[in-house]
Amino acid sequence: MTTTRENPSAAFLLGGDLPVARLGFGAMRLPAREIAGPANDPETSAAVLRRAVELGVNHIDTAWFYFHDGLSANGLIRRVLHPYPEDLVLAVKVGPVRHPDGSWGAPAGPRELVAGVHRTLRELGQDRLDLVYLRLHEHDEAVAERFGALAALREEGLIRHLGLSNTTTGQLASAQRIAPVAAVQNMYGLFHRRHPEVLDACTRQGIAFVPFFSLESLGRPEPAEPLARIAARNGASPEQVKLAWTLARSPVVLAIPGTSSVAHVEDNIAAAELLLEPEDLAALDAVST
Repeated sequence: MTTTRENPSAAFLLGGDLPVARLGFGAMRLPAREIAGPANDPETSAAVLRRAVELGVNHIDTAWFYFHDGLSANGLIRRVLHPYPEDLVLAVKVGPVRHPDGSWGAPAGPRELVAGVHRTLRELGQDRLDLVYLRLHEHDEAVAERFGALAALREEGLIRHLGLSNTTTGQLASAQRIAPVAAVQNMYGLFHRRHPEVLDACTRQGIAFVPFFSLESLGRPEPAEPLARIAARNGASPEQVKLAWTLARSPVVLAIPGTSSVAHVEDNIAAAELLLEPEDLAALDAVST
């Protein structure tokens, strides 16, 4: 795929009917900077969330299992933002099972998925969820059964749109035989371009592609060039350049960088205005992953 010089600040119609800014916010780091802790200061996290919405974010990604020491992302979102702005889209994930002590269980079956949706509705204070992702694992052979349980809730009116997280093209096709898929959320970024064929499929079909960990290098050393040079020439931070490159990969990309810092959320959201030159995009495309 060749990165194109698209306008990153243009809105995207999620599911064909929900206009969202292409740079949103991931809520995973609101309870704690790392999912294992330590817990963040609740008022600092509230300020981050409030500032994100002030700066135009209208797409927030969350999950009931984002919690630490009694502080949960869903609880913070409801406390700070409810009653919600009319244009705010809350996307949620179900699939993993997490116990109150923070330990993880086996992936949720259909009954547990339904319980997870109802729990999320209660925590967020909503009658219907805008977008629900089914989080998969690499060799998930029960996609149809599990996705079918969520599709049934969509038919009941509890879910507006369905998505898949951590999916392959094969799993995507399997789910689409059951119900429409409005969004895919996979790990993807400048230094870890996993499953590019999934991004290609989403681009062809107009499905939102929502990369997580797009700012991470996943333990790999980051080459000093050309990232630092491009950042300096544009008067931007390296993180802003990474986000601008990610958004330029396809017009269906919706970035959701998360943070527990007000300064970082401001820096991240400003990346929506960074339009990289074609030669910068080509140099970043050539960076080894």
